[in-house]
Amino acid sequence: MSPRTALTFVVACCLTACGSTPDSSGPAPQDAFFQHVASLCGQAFAGRIAVDRPPTEGDPLAGKALTMHVRECSRDTIRIPFFVGSDRSRTWVLTRTATGLRLAHDHRHEDGTEASLSQYGGDTLDMGTPERQEFPADAASKALFARENRASSVSNVWAMEIEPHERFVYELTRPGREVRIEFDLEHPIPAPPPPWSVAPKR
Repeated sequence: MSPRTALTFVVACCLTACGSTPDSSGPAPQDAFFQHVASLCGQAFAGRIAVDRPPTEGDPLAGKALTMHVRECSRDTIRIPFFVGSDRSRTWVLTRTATGLRLAHDHRHEDGTEASLSQYGGDTLDMGTPERQEFPADAASKALFARENRASSVSNVWAMEIEPHERFVYELTRPGREVRIEFDLEHPIPAPPPPWSVAPKR
């Protein structure tokens, strides 16, 4: 190899190295997160309260069996009923949007009708990671909280975390309040009954 050819080869290699970027062949963080959750479809898992700070008197979760069921999955929507003891009123709804992901809370009465405090949530503001996504309360949710005399909730930030085959976390934080519920993904449990949102009307 002539000196000129050798120099050209070295420069080309340096330019290739300098212009290289991390592998982008995989899915974007939000897509990867959505896929991780969707991979659980059809399965149910038991949970526990990992953080409850400060403890609140009359907490509806305290001492109750906590269950999540990744019940319905489509290309753009995952519905995850969250049961607290025999209360089947809650469903988390994770949706793809044009700008990221959205988390909504669907609350129902036992006859299937929608509760007055329902469909609140928020949208992701950044890409997050394949393991964690955060959802600050949006304007519509803040207005709903104000109408329902839940002023402290306007600062809510919800988050979901997933460590595949290990744990799933649902988290709520706001100034002076933090709740984390961890679900054991290593040991699926039998699927529970349908949530009230799809239960037969009485």
